[in-house]
Amino acid sequence: MANTRTAPSGTPTNVTQKHTKGGIGESTLRPDGTLKVTGEFAYSSDMWHEDMLWGQTLRSTVAHAEIVSIDISEALAMPGVYSVLTYDDLPAEMKNYGLEIQDTPVLANGRVRHHGEPVALVAADHPETARRAAAKIKIDYRELPLVTDEASALAADAPLIHEGRDDHHSGHVPHPNIVHRQPIIRGNVEEARKRADVIVEGEYTFGMQDQAFLGPESGLAVPSEDGGVDLYVATQWLHSDLKQIAPVLGLPEEKVRMTLSGVGGAFGGREDISMQIHACLLALATNKPVKIVYNRFESFFGHVHRHPAKLWYEHGATKDGKITHMKCKIVLDGGAYASASPAVVGNASSLSVGPYVIDDVDIEAIALYTNNPPCGAMRGFGAVQACFAYEAQMDKLAAKLGMDPVEFRQLNAMEMGTIMPTGQVVDSPAPVAELLRRVKARPLPPERQWESAGEGADVRALPGGLSNTTHGEGVVRGVGYAVGIKNVGFSEGFDDYSTARVRLEVINGEPVAMVHTAMAEVGQGGVTVHAQIARTELGVTQVTIHPADTQVGSAGSTSASRQTYMTGGAVKNTCEAVREALLEMGRRKNGSYHPAWAHAELLLEGGKVVTDGGEVLADIADILEDEAIDLELEFRHRPTVPFDLKTGQGDGHVQYTFAAHRAVVEVDTELGLVKVVELATAQDVGKALNMLSVVGQIQGGTTQGLGVAVMEEIIVDPKTAKVRNPSFTDYLIPTILDTPTIPVDVLELADPNAPYGLRGLGEAPTLSSTPAVLAAIRQATGLELNKTPIRPEALTGTL
Repeated sequence: MANTRTAPSGTPTNVTQKHTKGGIGESTLRPDGTLKVTGEFAYSSDMWHEDMLWGQTLRSTVAHAEIVSIDISEALAMPGVYSVLTYDDLPAEMKNYGLEIQDTPVLANGRVRHHGEPVALVAADHPETARRAAAKIKIDYRELPLVTDEASALAADAPLIHEGRDDHHSGHVPHPNIVHRQPIIRGNVEEARKRADVIVEGEYTFGMQDQAFLGPESGLAVPSEDGGVDLYVATQWLHSDLKQIAPVLGLPEEKVRMTLSGVGGAFGGREDISMQIHACLLALATNKPVKIVYNRFESFFGHVHRHPAKLWYEHGATKDGKITHMKCKIVLDGGAYASASPAVVGNASSLSVGPYVIDDVDIEAIALYTNNPPCGAMRGFGAVQACFAYEAQMDKLAAKLGMDPVEFRQLNAMEMGTIMPTGQVVDSPAPVAELLRRVKARPLPPERQWESAGEGADVRALPGGLSNTTHGEGVVRGVGYAVGIKNVGFSEGFDDYSTARVRLEVINGEPVAMVHTAMAEVGQGGVTVHAQIARTELGVTQVTIHPADTQVGSAGSTSASRQTYMTGGAVKNTCEAVREALLEMGRRKNGSYHPAWAHAELLLEGGKVVTDGGEVLADIADILEDEAIDLELEFRHRPTVPFDLKTGQGDGHVQYTFAAHRAVVEVDTELGLVKVVELATAQDVGKALNMLSVVGQIQGGTTQGLGVAVMEEIIVDPKTAKVRNPSFTDYLIPTILDTPTIPVDVLELADPNAPYGLRGLGEAPTLSSTPAVLAAIRQATGLELNKTPIRPEALTGTL
C-alpha cells in the first residue's frame, strides 16, 4: 500500500509454534493458551493508539417510536467532544446493512424499532466525556403500538415493522411481519395418523438466550492517508463485515482494511455488525483513531441473541413403538431486524424431526418481525429449540407406550442411508443408537454425594449449593436422556468456501511454513489445528500463523461448526499444492541422482523428502535454498440446494452431526432448586484432529445447554418490549460451582466426504444437553415442564 500505517499497540502478531511432532491427531497445546491464562493476551478491548478518541453510542430508551426531533447542541458544546453524528450525517447513499437482508439502519432514521437501537454517535477525548455527551443529546419520541408476539404480529391491523419490503423472502410469506417461512411436506400425515395406536402432542416455549461472551464488543478504527480506514476488531467473519461496512462508508472495499484483534468469545453473537461501522464513521469524521468498547449493559443491546420460540408438536406411534408421523409448527421471534433469521428458519424446519426415521411429516417454521430485541446466530442455530421440543415428545411417547425412553429412541433412530424429511439421504455414519447406548451404559454417579463420613453435609453437592438452603431433606434424584442432530456448514445453496495462503521458505537454515487465512479465532482452537495440518502435510516442525485479515481471501464465518472442515480443508488443500510444487522443484534439481524421484510415492517428514519406504532423498531446506513457494487456494464443500419453498424438499445440508446426553440431577422439590450432578455425553466427531480441543468444545457446548435449561433467559417486558435484565447480575450463566462432571465418550466414524473424515462438532452438544436436563427434572418431580429455563417457581407451583 502506498500509504504508511502505524500499527496500534495490541495489534495481533504472528503466532509461532516449534514442535518436533505436533501433527494431526495429537493434542498439541494452543499457541495462545499460555498468554490467555496469564493475562498477557491482547484482546480487542486492549487496543490503543496515540491520540485516539473514544466513541459512544446513544441508544433508544423505548422499543417502538417515531423520532420527532434530535437536539445535539449541548453534546457538541462540551469540551473534549470532537464529533456527534446522527442519521443525517451518514456519508453514503447506502445507509442500511444486514447479513442477508439489508434492513438494519446504521443509525435510526425517523423511527426506532427496538429497545436499545443506535440513534447517535459521539467521539470525545475521554470515555467518560463521550458518555456524558451522549447523555446530553435530547430526543423527543412519539411512541407507537408494539408488536411483541405472534398474535400481535399477524393481526389484520398489525403495525408493519418494515413497510414496503422488497427482499427476496417478501414474495412468499403470507404476512409482511413474517421474515421467512419454510414448510416441509413429505408422505401423507393424515393417512399415517390412522395407523397410530397412540398420539401425543405438546406446546413448548424456549426462552431468549444470550451468547454471554466475556469479551465485550470492541475495536479500533484508524483513518489512513488514502482516505480509507484500518479497522482492528473482534468479529466472527471479517469479509462479511467488510461487505457491509464499505458501502455505508461510501468507500471501495480495498480502502477498508480489516484485521482480527483478540476475540473474547463469540458463539454467534459477533456474526452481525455491532460497533464496526460506528467506529469507522467517527474516525473518518474526526480524522483521528477512534476506539469503542461496550460495557456489559450495552453489550446486551449491541448484539443479537438466540431466538425465543413457541413450538407445537404432534407425534403418533404404533403399539410396538414405531413412530408413524410428526406434525409441528415452530414460531421464532426474530425481533426488529432480520439478521440470520431466514437461515435459522431453514435449520429449525429441516432438523425439526430429530435424528429419527419418520416418513410422514407436516412441518412449518416461521420467523417473525417484532419490536423485541433482534435475534440471530447462536450456537446450535435453530436446531436447539427444535431438539428441546422433539425430545420432550419422545419421552411422552415412550411413557404412553410403557417403553424405556432410550430403547424407544433406539428403535426409531436414523442411521446411514436414512432419508431426511427434505428427501436428502444421510450418506455418512449416523450412530444415533450407539451414542444412546454409550451414555446409558455409563455407571451412574453415587447417590447422596453430599454426605461425608463423620461430618455434616457438603452443601456444594446439594441443590442451592453454598446458599446452604438444604441438607438433603426433600431432595429427589432424576435421570434423563436426549439425543440431537445438527447440520455442519452453510446450507441451502450458499456458496460456502474458505481460502488459505501457505508460504514455505527457509529461515535460519530451517524450513518454515506460514499459514495465512481470514479465519476468526474466537476460542475454538483453529490456529492450533491449522499448524497441525501444516506440519502433517509439509513435514516441517516450525509453523507460523499469520494474523487474520482481509488481505487474504475469505475464510467464511467462524460458525456453523464449519471452520475445521472448511478453512482446515483450505489449509490442507493449499499445503498439498505447496508439497507438490516442492517435489516438482526437487525433481528438477535432484531427479537425475535417484530413480525414486520419478517413480516412488514421496512424502515430507521431519524436514526431509522421503520415500514411502522411509528412504531420505533430500532436505527440504536444500531443495528450497533461497526460493519460496507461496500459494493461495480456495476450498469448497460439495454443493447444496435451497429447500423448495412449498415442499421443503432438497439436499440442503453438507453434513450431519450427532450427540447424546444423560443428565443426572438432584432436585429439592420443596424449594424448587436443582443441582445437576453429571452430564455424560457421547458424540461422533468423524476424526479427532486434536482430542484435547475436541473434549473442550463438547464440554463447553454442554455447559451452554445446561445454562438455558435451568437459568439463562433474557427477560423482555411484554408490555414495553424493554429488556429487564441486561447484566450478569440478573442474567445468570453457569459458574464452575454450577457445572457438573461432564464425562465425554468420543466416536471417530469417518465421513468420506470431509477432510480427514472429520465432522464439525462445536454445536451438537448444545442441543441435547438442555432436553436431557429437563427430562431428568421431569423424572424427579413428575411435572410436565414445557418451558426453558426451569425456574424454582415452576417446580414449587408458586408461579
